[in-house]
Amino acid sequence: MQKYLEAVRENICKICVDSTDKGKCTLNKNEICAIEFYLPQIVEVVHQTNSEYVDDHYKILKEKVCSDCKTRDTEGHCFLKDDANCSLDRYFPIIVETIQKVDAGKI
Repeated sequence: MQKYLEAVRENICKICVDSTDKGKCTLNKNEICAIEFYLPQIVEVVHQTNSEYVDDHYKILKEKVCSDCKTRDTEGHCFLKDDANCSLDRYFPIIVETIQKVDAGKI
């Protein structure tokens, strides 16, 4: 899992809106990075989805990860996603690409 975490930090953190221009995370101690928190499940989703289409991966992510997220209300609405503040939602295509590059030995 460490190789995926390092690749995420190199490829996603440096462009994340919650980081400095040098890629240092600006989340405070009371906030968590959903990408890092759910990384094992995200990697599993990418590995179990036999599709080249990110939308297929995203559908499974919503079933396996988003359904468990504490930011969803009883009707399934996510206030982070609604506010465009969910890092998983915002960066998911890049996350999938990064995991696939790690698996291919390109990172």
